[in-house]
Amino acid sequence: MPNISKLGEFGLIDRIRKTFKMDPSVIRGPGDDCAVVAFNKKYYQLLTCDMIAEGVDFTRRDDPLLVARKALAISVSDIAACAGIPRYCLVTLAMPKTTPAKYVDGLIRGMRGFAAEFDINIVGGDLSSAKQIIINTAMCGLVEKNKLVLRNGAKVGDIIFVTGSLGGSIRGRHLSFKPRVEEARYLAAKFRPTAMIDISDGLCQDLGHILKESKVGAVIYEDLIPLNKDARGIEDALYMGEDFELLFTLPLGPARKLEKQKPAFCKPIGEIFHKKCGFKMIDKFNRYKLIRPQGYRHFK
Repeated sequence: MPNISKLGEFGLIDRIRKTFKMDPSVIRGPGDDCAVVAFNKKYYQLLTCDMIAEGVDFTRRDDPLLVARKALAISVSDIAACAGIPRYCLVTLAMPKTTPAKYVDGLIRGMRGFAAEFDINIVGGDLSSAKQIIINTAMCGLVEKNKLVLRNGAKVGDIIFVTGSLGGSIRGRHLSFKPRVEEARYLAAKFRPTAMIDISDGLCQDLGHILKESKVGAVIYEDLIPLNKDARGIEDALYMGEDFELLFTLPLGPARKLEKQKPAFCKPIGEIFHKKCGFKMIDKFNRYKLIRPQGYRHFK
């Protein structure tokens, strides 16, 4: 039997997904940015959880206010990827018994400030002892039924867009990014994206999730991919991750309408093709390059 380093994060997720059965109140289970469950006539409820660990997602040298901010922001980014509104949060904090109380005070201030920014209620949580600092957040949100966006709706002919710029985020921006809730809500209301995801593990890996769930292929263009000033090249944008920008698809008509408005927050980078096309990039020399949907990997 393989160990988890052989399975990888997503192989392990697929293994777990096959284990659980869900009742009809679950609209969307594992395999998207959020679980989607029945709520009322107008809204679905969105559920997501994320964990950050010292030595993997942050260091003890990082400002605790920013560490706490990231802990909540990555879950809010998941809510944004489904075009929802974050509402309630539970926070679990594990830490060594030698952790200075001053550091914990910084974490609390960071959580309180970020929660206030997005009108999130922190309604409880848990504390535990551990060898390193670990913060887990469980976020609950709402989305109108007619605005929900998942990963599985991309269609042949759709145009692929990305918000912001990509690459190099781990050099500092991963602690201070602002989740794209406002932009996602605007897109869902005005343009109805067919699929959407937030870029946490790298452009290629996360676009790969959309392609797999939507059963389609894609071509992206190197010259169109917006590089952040901290990116050291296209490889950082494709594979590094931690950008937490939105990656989404639009039919040609809405895509043209969006481009005419020339919004500063997003740019087209490619097109959805038939599944048999695979996943390719046209580089700056106009050559096709086969892309493997890989990026940051846990358990490597």
